Amino acid sequence: MIRRVSLIGLGTMGPGIAARLARSGVDVMAYDIVESVLKRAEDQITQADGVLDALGVHAPASGQGKIRFTQVLVEALTDTDLVLENVPEDALIKASVYRDVEAIVDADVLIATDTSGIPITTLQATLEHPGRFVGMHWSNPPHIVPMIEVIAGAQTRAEVVSTVSEFIREMGLLPVLIKKDVPGFVENRVLYAMLREVVDLVERGVIDAEDMDTCVSWGIGFKTAVIGPMALLDMAGLDIYRSVSSFLNEELCTRANVSPLVAERHDEGRLGLKSGSGIYDYDLDAIPALQRARADKLIAIRRVLESKGG
Repeated sequence: MIRRVSLIGLGTMGPGIAARLARSGVDVMAYDIVESVLKRAEDQITQADGVLDALGVHAPASGQGKIRFTQVLVEALTDTDLVLENVPEDALIKASVYRDVEAIVDADVLIATDTSGIPITTLQATLEHPGRFVGMHWSNPPHIVPMIEVIAGAQTRAEVVSTVSEFIREMGLLPVLIKKDVPGFVENRVLYAMLREVVDLVERGVIDAEDMDTCVSWGIGFKTAVIGPMALLDMAGLDIYRSVSSFLNEELCTRANVSPLVAERHDEGRLGLKSGSGIYDYDLDAIPALQRARADKLIAIRRVLESKGG
């Protein structure tokens, strides 16, 4: 039974994960090596708690879990049931973290990674006890999106997958079992396939960025929020899909590298919300309001989907 989680790394996803775990009655030891990140995380967790209140996510009868912050790894790992690694997407950095963790925790403590796409088999190869290692990929924003991918590596024990999946269910969330350990897993493979196409179309001048967002949000996104893509095939008809895909698949973007539209902005330091400009330009002072407005819309959509058994 998982009742205490050590969350290693409090970057973009960490505060939301910590808030959602605690709301489920789980005690969280939140660790990061950067003091400013820990301080910022406290405010972000408070904001996430407000979102969870709006969603109507209540703590169990036993009460809400406690969140404590530390820059001392030994303290973060004391009496833990699950170590959830959430450090940058660099296999070497992650391997270093695993070595440090395994030097402290007992061999029966589970270790999970929130990697967005590095194969679990690759990461667990650096562990002394790889059988206890599993992928637990949350979707951003993690305190709002209820789906979590669960991925076994080649050496992951079956009972570890079962334990983590049941833990997710106990929190009232949705575990999705990824049956093969492919890079990017499933959510990001589908997302990045779409992003490759939309970036290519904007780059080629087929459509402006604003109209692209309208097209996807009110076309594809509006439908797939209710009707999943496999069910959408049936709704459209496999005869229609076969006919259109027979000529359209040849026309779709197959770029294997990064689009110049993205690469040039990256090299200029235009990274998106975090820098004040990316595809769009942002007023840094207005970003918190933008994030709150987006959270409110996601909350409303989730309520509708849950009310309809979606």
